[in-house]
Amino acid sequence: MSQIAERYASVRRRVADAADAVGRDADEVRIVAVAKTVGPPEVRDAIAAGVTDFGENRVQEFVAKRGLFPEARWHFIGTLQSNKVQHVVGKAYLIHSVDSVHLLERIDRVAGAMGVVQPVLLQVNVAGEVSKHGLDPDDVADVLRRSTELPGVDVRGLMTMAPLSRAESVRWVFRDLRRLFESLAAMRFNGVELTELSMGMTNDFEVAIEEGATIVRIGRAVFGR
Repeated sequence: MSQIAERYASVRRRVADAADAVGRDADEVRIVAVAKTVGPPEVRDAIAAGVTDFGENRVQEFVAKRGLFPEARWHFIGTLQSNKVQHVVGKAYLIHSVDSVHLLERIDRVAGAMGVVQPVLLQVNVAGEVSKHGLDPDDVADVLRRSTELPGVDVRGLMTMAPLSRAESVRWVFRDLRRLFESLAAMRFNGVELTELSMGMTNDFEVAIEEGATIVRIGRAVFGR
């Protein structure tokens, strides 16, 4: 068994334990292996180990790796510039990082021209960090309302990144995102079905799962340093 296979098996056990601790089914949680620091050999080993979903945060790497491994589901998880949207739309299983109305509208226009509907998540800056991208929590409802007028996008849920700290100390970030998610879902925007909460990385994914994450983005715990 490769080291990646061993690490992935360990992550799956930890996901299962975290889900079980709060009475959830581990199958409700999708593991996205973040491949931004690794090359094709590591991705190949991860696929052999059973990984089905991968995340990339740079457009060039996303396009290249997706081209090499089309059998996997490729998520775009990084900051997406408007002038590079055309390289990702129609190719990403899910874009996690829509952080403005402008970007949402750009994705809609490109998707419309391609004749596709692009699944996306709205990135929320729950912790209010200046260094992080994301919508202000108070603005998310308006953006979601605007999305109902854009046929080329399908908003599936929300994403956030917690400050780099001890897992327990950032629990509130995940809890606040889940509460926002629940309040938005209760509003029942026409044509919008919120199902996904992308939150939690190697340092804190267990706490994120306890707070309702349906997608965790894990790099180091799968691929090593």
